Amino acid sequence: MSSQRRVLEASAAAHQRGEPATLVVVVATEGSTYVRPGAMALFGAGGEQVGWLSGGCLEPEIAVRASVVAVQACIEWMDIDTRDDEDLIGGSALGCRGRLRLALLPLAAMPGWPELVQAWQRGSSALHLHVALDGRVSAAVDALQQHWQIESSADSVQSDASVQWQIEVPAPPAVVVFGAGPETPTLLPLLRNLGWMTTLVERRARWQAEAGHADAWIDVAPEAACRSIADSHYAAALVMNHNFEIDREALHALASTPIAFIGLLGPNRRREDLFRVLPLATREALLPRLHSPVGLKLGGHGPEAIALSIAAQLQAYRFPQ
Repeated sequence: MSSQRRVLEASAAAHQRGEPATLVVVVATEGSTYVRPGAMALFGAGGEQVGWLSGGCLEPEIAVRASVVAVQACIEWMDIDTRDDEDLIGGSALGCRGRLRLALLPLAAMPGWPELVQAWQRGSSALHLHVALDGRVSAAVDALQQHWQIESSADSVQSDASVQWQIEVPAPPAVVVFGAGPETPTLLPLLRNLGWMTTLVERRARWQAEAGHADAWIDVAPEAACRSIADSHYAAALVMNHNFEIDREALHALASTPIAFIGLLGPNRRREDLFRVLPLATREALLPRLHSPVGLKLGGHGPEAIALSIAAQLQAYRFPQ
């Protein structure tokens, strides 16, 4: 889920600043709900919020409970059921008939949390979160593990304390973009908001100011960039230098990488011209993975429309129907 990245990053930042905050995790759902298990939102003790668990109608009630949890550093549980006709008629329902089971986790009681989030950001493995009614909480990313025993609310302890949930947050997808241009100010922030980790490869002085839109910036030639990311987990690469020779360099370098989605900006004629100057082995290595012209046909013109079409195609690739 795209919001998980923003929530996890905000939770790590709040923890590092020593701010009391509550991480609210959806551990189970029934029926029709706005979110699914694994959805998250962060609530600060002062009412700050990152992420959504409903269309906005549940958040005020959750925020009140979360503010108490953040200060008292104990786990609370919320069971929100809007499947009754009375809820719908009375105007208190979500707009859908469902049930949410929420775990409200105090970050102050979870030392080592920022390190787990940082390991998850690197994209090599999912974040595994285990939560039990008796207050046992653990999290792991690869070999990095943390275990906490947190005081749980009295009502929860009186129920079946053996009940527990396992939540898996998949590693964030990563995209490497070869070349900045007019599309960059729209495309990179949009991809980041959708949960992608973004790396920009750009060595031209004119476009280096756009590096601020990416999570990381590599200031070298495409071949050197591909060597530096050889051990990274990139789901996609975009070639969009608006420069024929640099695009050729990038395609040639990407041919030897395992990246499964390679998008090339520009019309079919541009791809044909590039393929005429690439070795046969390079063309054969690229063709099964090449998406050219990159972007879905959504309509519209200009850099913003192009950026939207590319982001839409990457999102469809990430979540195939």
